[in-house]
This record gives sequence, C-alpha cells and structure tokens, in this order.
Amino acid sequence: MAYQSTFKRHEIKYLMDQAQKADILAAMEPHMKLDSYGRSSVRSIYYDTENWRLIRRSLEKPVYKEKLRVRSYGQAGPRDRVFVEIKKKYKKVVYKRRIALPLDQVEDCFRRGTRLPAASQISDEIEYFRGYYKGLRPAVFLSYEREAFYALDGSDFRVTFDEDILYRDYDLSLADGVYGVPLLKPGQTLMEVKTAGGMPLWMSSELNRLGLFKESFSKYGLAYRDIMAGGSRKAGAKYDGNNERRILNAG
Repeated sequence: MAYQSTFKRHEIKYLMDQAQKADILAAMEPHMKLDSYGRSSVRSIYYDTENWRLIRRSLEKPVYKEKLRVRSYGQAGPRDRVFVEIKKKYKKVVYKRRIALPLDQVEDCFRRGTRLPAASQISDEIEYFRGYYKGLRPAVFLSYEREAFYALDGSDFRVTFDEDILYRDYDLSLADGVYGVPLLKPGQTLMEVKTAGGMPLWMSSELNRLGLFKESFSKYGLAYRDIMAGGSRKAGAKYDGNNERRILNAG
C-alpha cells in the first residue's frame, strides 16, 4: 500500500468539549469525509537524548525545532509496517518526512545503533539526525484515538480529532498495548486543522461562532512536563485512566 512520505503544512490546534465537537462535525458534513485511515489508534515512540535535549529545545519555542518518532496505526507486530518520522517546524510551518519499515527492523537498528535498511534521501536525513543527536533513546510512548477527515473539494485541507491521549515512560514499544497517564480532561477533544493554504470560510465562521481559538498544545511537551513534575512510573507498573487519572491543563 502506497503512503505519503513528505508533508508541508500549517497545523492549528483547538481544544473543545463534546458539544462543540458535534457542532464542528455538523458544519463539516457537506465539505469533508473520513479518510482511508478513518478512525484509528495512533501510537508513537518519541526519541530523545538522556538530558531531553530535543523536547527542552522545543518548549523554548525557537524559530526552528525538530523531533524524531516511530509511529504505528494500531498495535504493531514484529513484521508490521511502522513509520520512522522526522518532524520539523520552521516559522510556524510543519515539515514531516517519513519512511516505512517493519517494526522488528526499526527496533533492532535503534537498539544497536546501526543504519536503517532503507536507501533514500529521507533515510539519509534520518541517519544524519541520529548521528547529530548522540545517544538517542526511546523516551515517551504516546497514544490517542483519532478521527481523520479530508476535504471533498480536492484541496489539501484536513481535520483530525484526537481523544484519550495517554503517555507513559516505560514499556516503550509499539508492540505493547495502550495504557498510561491521560493528558486531556474528561470529555475534551483536541482538533487539529492541517493545511498548506488558508482555512475555508465555513470553518472559520464555525470556529468564531463557537468562540474557539487556537491553542499551543504539544502532546510530547505535556508528557515531558508531567514526568519532570514526578508523574513518571516504574517500569512494569501498568495502569490506565479507569483506576487513576492525572489531569493536566493544556496550558
């Protein structure tokens, strides 16, 4: 199955409750449709240095910042395809470049510090990234349930809704299940508008009507801050939002 390997766009985020989400979905109905992934469970492992160099730099809100992560859509088996992604942001424009490989190959190469078995410009960029940031290690597992929509007019306008956003700093494998610390309040949804151009008038009008304004919301950034505040757990201490909830504000 073919996949998109490069992205260049603006990503604008909004926090909302379930009633506001329902209103947005109603406004979207004539203009947008669920994409090929539809509703999916997105899981990512973020890589960082021992002193958290990448996320600390990102939270300083520099003109340029970058991250490295490995992502799957659903729980991944050893031979299932996962995406190794570099995500960069420069002057508010997001650039994402990725390659797809089996999970066992990716985990083995990152564990051994060897080159990924791919030959492309993007794989060369990933290897340069790994060489530049010495000692990269899996730092945080993030998961969420996503609904993704594309525009019916053929434009690049996309909208996603993320719920049940969880993080953990143990059991750092895409082969494990979904559990961890929630990053949203109960009933909250994170909506992301993704576009290389402008926002359609109908969406702008609906956001204004609902009094929704863009938010600065970094999933990895919130997880890092919670870990630094003592929210991390010992390896193997599994739990989920049903038996303990650590609710964080988006700010």
